[in-house]
Amino acid sequence: MDLKEEHLLGARVDRHWYYRAKLAALLRTVRDLDIGGVLDVGAGSGFFSRALLHRTGARAATCIDPNYPDDRDETVAGKPLAFRRAMNVSDANLVLMMDVIEHVPDDRALVADYIDKVPPGTRFVVTVPAFMWLWSNHDVYLEHYRRYDLKDLKTVLGDCGIQIERAHYFYGAVLPLVAGVRLAGKLRKSQAAPESDMRIHGDFVNGLLLGASRAEVAVMGANRLAGTTVFARAIKP
Repeated sequence: MDLKEEHLLGARVDRHWYYRAKLAALLRTVRDLDIGGVLDVGAGSGFFSRALLHRTGARAATCIDPNYPDDRDETVAGKPLAFRRAMNVSDANLVLMMDVIEHVPDDRALVADYIDKVPPGTRFVVTVPAFMWLWSNHDVYLEHYRRYDLKDLKTVLGDCGIQIERAHYFYGAVLPLVAGVRLAGKLRKSQAAPESDMRIHGDFVNGLLLGASRAEVAVMGANRLAGTTVFARAIKP
């Protein structure tokens, strides 16, 4: 979860359609798992880990982010939530990399590093922004190195030695809107300073976008065509 976007949304991040829809997709992705510990890489405020502790049987979570000012511990739903700047080894059986690997020059090295930290049988849920043709000042602002298509992400994870269990696109319903915004931005602001496309919307627009995206969740596993995000779940053999 990108700290820059969290700062833009502030306390409203929990209500923003984009993050609520992505959480709904994550919950469906892991609904068949017996989650012991969660290792949330690049976790920011811990939005996804907090939700898993509240809404699943997950028993503990650790959020990793080198940008934390210090290590600290909290309790969420009576369960331990740790914030750490780094970790050498973990007994977690679920690793989250939610919009993380596009931020580093060597995505394979980052994935492989965390594969080495966890035991066999650990699941990985990885999300990334989709399609280089959607590249814009939004990506520059967020300091992305790349966007991915479905094949790209499957190749990266496969090259690291984990086995793909499922992979698909998400946010297909809003893709035409996002593509239009990005194209218009390229035409109008080719020389503009980079900025995020993330906005705080009124209740009506927020609800409309949330409804459209959440409606996809039940069928997202079949979407091999298009969306603004790629989802993948994999397992360490």
